[in-house]
Amino acid sequence: MAKEVHFEIFSRRGAKGGWKLAEVRSDRDESVKLAQKLMAEEGATGVKVVKETYDNDSGDYLSLKIFEDGHNQMKSTPAQEDVPHALPCFKPDDLYSYHARQTITRLIPDFLARNKITLTELSHRADMLEKLEATGTLLQHAIQKVAVAQAASTTTPVQQIIKTLNELTTKAFHRVYRDQRRGYFPDVELGGFGALAAKLANQSDGIYVLNGAIARYLYNTKSWDEKVVRLLALMEEASADEPGGALLLSAIDTVIAEILNGSAALHELLGARENLGAALMTLVQLFLGKETESEDGKLGLISLTKRFANDSLPEARTAIAKRITAEFKSVKRLCPESLFDEFKTLRQIANRVVLGVGKYLSHEDLIAAFTLRSKRLINQVTLTEHLADAASPDEKLERLLFIEENIIGSENKRQLATFVTPILTATTFESHFQSPNMPVLTRLQRLTALCSRVRRSGFQENQRNEIADLLDRIACDVEARSKLFESIDAKPISHVEKANMVLRMFTAETFTESKLATRAREQIVGYLARPGFLTGYVEQISKNGAEKLDAGTAMADLMQTLSKIGITQETGLKSIAA
Repeated sequence: MAKEVHFEIFSRRGAKGGWKLAEVRSDRDESVKLAQKLMAEEGATGVKVVKETYDNDSGDYLSLKIFEDGHNQMKSTPAQEDVPHALPCFKPDDLYSYHARQTITRLIPDFLARNKITLTELSHRADMLEKLEATGTLLQHAIQKVAVAQAASTTTPVQQIIKTLNELTTKAFHRVYRDQRRGYFPDVELGGFGALAAKLANQSDGIYVLNGAIARYLYNTKSWDEKVVRLLALMEEASADEPGGALLLSAIDTVIAEILNGSAALHELLGARENLGAALMTLVQLFLGKETESEDGKLGLISLTKRFANDSLPEARTAIAKRITAEFKSVKRLCPESLFDEFKTLRQIANRVVLGVGKYLSHEDLIAAFTLRSKRLINQVTLTEHLADAASPDEKLERLLFIEENIIGSENKRQLATFVTPILTATTFESHFQSPNMPVLTRLQRLTALCSRVRRSGFQENQRNEIADLLDRIACDVEARSKLFESIDAKPISHVEKANMVLRMFTAETFTESKLATRAREQIVGYLARPGFLTGYVEQISKNGAEKLDAGTAMADLMQTLSKIGITQETGLKSIAA
């Protein structure tokens, strides 16, 4: 069974502050040291390190707190970290409450997955309860974990809580055994559930009996796909406007949500995918109710998609939304083989999933998940590997700018910028652009393209300006060594032709902002001031055009061209010589 382990470091501020994820590391010792550093240097009032073990086979995480420190530590135990607080249960019916069901599902996921049943089926099938009871240690371990979690917030001894839960569990089991023996759960064929739901709508235990009938209806299903198809078929018998129909739709929605909450069931429904990115894209398509590819003729995924497109099954869609968010928060890479593909896939998924933001998927939760995934990719190891096979220094910069365009979070972008500056200040970067093996205009255009991308980036303003200024300085050095402006000025051509030559370079985006572009503008203004420039410009325009232009029209045309490169009309009119 394949396992992946990482360590999540949390910090807390204030006496009643909540836990906030600070960092994720793969090394245990480093994680503990970082937590201690946060405690000592960052003013945190509490820190903890949680070990997360990912099971590739089941798709589930096992959480275990391995370290905690703080001035105001909350009284908690490792068992509390692993198990959500269960509400106290006093009678068998309490075990069917939402919180109790969530707790039970988390405690015995392997049993449910191995037997291909949902919690609703387990709770209404005597044969499965007998099987669970026969495991002995599994059931007792689950009860003990809940008892320890409850005991931490009460004065009741753990042994007393275990005894109470054992008695409660026994009563619940025996209730199902008794009800099945006396045929309390009816055997209903497809087409008869509408009438049964209408009959049970006003009964106090109507949902209990209906779920028992659904469990028997699903008894012989061999796969999760078949289970979903059979459940969706029952929806044809339900009308939301009638009490019986609403009861049946709610029961169906709950069972399908339980299926989608299970990693094993979801993996089977989605089918084999190339990687997590492909699987997550399919999951997003399903959530949006968009057409998805289904292999081996699996009808469950296709049928679910159609129902979601009609905004049916709200509880099931919520389950999918939670799974999408959870997968984004996980440490598993979308495309492990390539960081380019990782970010490309991340952008594609982001563009799709944002369409589903609303009552099922919170915009804040989605942004937080994307920010966390981005944060995990901005580290020394990942970026060094990403830049290792870059053919040239400028390609390294381009790769980092590509990452900047595909991550979110101001802190993530600030961190990424710290990897850019060392590349630009290295001698290899400037040497690359001073090499005569590449034409000077090509080198300047490349620097200008990179500089423009930096100025459009989401880096913090001071970092953005610093990086752009470094590129501009290098471009100025390239121009100075090649004596570009001097060579133009020395050409045996008219001042009009020289000005047009520099203007064409501007159009080809040859000059970086702001120093080199400013020098180019000054060069043009200098040519404008030469005697006879306007007359020569009118003659050249007339020579190149179909008809002769007057001085006023030519002047207007020239002012428009100059304004495009940043020379104001006032400066142009003041400088130009007749």
